[in-house]
Amino acid sequence: MSAAFGKCFDPAGTCYGVPTYPWRYAPDGLATRRQLRALGLRPGGQPIAAQVMRASRRSGAARVAYLYRVDLAKPVRPMTSRKWGALALAMLARRTCPGCGLDAGYVIPTSLGMCVTCAFPDHPEPLRSP
Repeated sequence: MSAAFGKCFDPAGTCYGVPTYPWRYAPDGLATRRQLRALGLRPGGQPIAAQVMRASRRSGAARVAYLYRVDLAKPVRPMTSRKWGALALAMLARRTCPGCGLDAGYVIPTSLGMCVTCAFPDHPEPLRSP
């Protein structure tokens, strides 16, 4: 057993306070948030059941992903028409230029704070597509 593997293997939870497994060695019945979402589930307020840990090659610090029990997970709440409407308005606000007030057709870059046409008014060619 390698030192990195042994450092990440703590099924009793004595070292980290929660059962810890090496990357890709978690027992069946546990899943990350992304894995739950792929199954159409959400944690649903349950506490963290375990964690998987992997040593980073660059910084040396450990990367951690929390695991939740699949049998206690709840189904994802469906989007209501009001949520869809709120999401559409939020995306419209991200596309609207504060300089000219027009819908740019793309999300305004935060580095510019306005559409490309307003950010570079001296550009010889029009930057907007017709």
